[in-house]
Amino acid sequence: MQDEQLDFIKNGKGFIAALDQSGGSTPKALALYGIPEDSYSTEEEMFDLVHKMRTRIITSPAFSSDSILGAILFEQTMDNKIEGLFSADYLWEKEGIVPFLKVDKGLAEEAEGVQLMKPNPGLDALLKRANERNIFGTKMRSVIKEANPEGIKKVVDQQFETGKQILAAGLVPIIEPEVDINSKDKEKSEEILKDEMVKQLDKLSENENVMIKISIPTVDNFYKELIEHPRVIRVVALSGGYPLEEANEKLAANQGLIASFSRALSEPLNANQSDEEFNALLKDSVKKIYDASIT
Repeated sequence: MQDEQLDFIKNGKGFIAALDQSGGSTPKALALYGIPEDSYSTEEEMFDLVHKMRTRIITSPAFSSDSILGAILFEQTMDNKIEGLFSADYLWEKEGIVPFLKVDKGLAEEAEGVQLMKPNPGLDALLKRANERNIFGTKMRSVIKEANPEGIKKVVDQQFETGKQILAAGLVPIIEPEVDINSKDKEKSEEILKDEMVKQLDKLSENENVMIKISIPTVDNFYKELIEHPRVIRVVALSGGYPLEEANEKLAANQGLIASFSRALSEPLNANQSDEEFNALLKDSVKKIYDASIT
């Protein structure tokens, strides 16, 4: 199964759907979906609602392997079921979509122009559960806000150190050093980031292959070197807060870069829509993101 999934991710046409909002971003995601915070009173109720939202997306006829290569899940989604199957099994067995898991515990406070990942002492246990739940790969996010060489190096070092821990557990890591799209020196940050990323990639062995998730670059095709690196399975881009149309336009200008959108995928969807309307809007979003990803 792992080899089949690897081939599909590496060579398939399509994009990665990011369905991994966690505790901090879930209320915002639900609000955008038309469910205000006064609709629930406990965290359990909140996560039940977001699981219903994700289930509605995943079981929609518009959500298929014709356009979608993989889906990134939140831990609670991994442990929940869809139509009697654990979410990862449903994605692969019923849809042919490769399951990933968000494994970071959120962002630390900003220092040296960046936000590192918070400490994650339970990662080994989580990776063990991910294997038991038939997860293929993982994702963990850091954020770069300023072109600070020391801070950016720390982000990349931490990402690859964690990535090696994930590789050792038999899973494929998605390295995600996001550059804030509102950064005043975004282009300079990307230059420093690429240099640090190449240094780390060059240190990996032939058996240590990773994926990369980055912000869409300021300069078109700037990450060509990462896309073509022999240790990189695939490079995907986050929407980063751009509206869907703008994100797709920027993505399409970068050959070999495919989408891994979250908000941009789900922004037109609403809990109060009929299934017909919901599925039509999701189909439209999926088609637009797919078209931008294969340009």
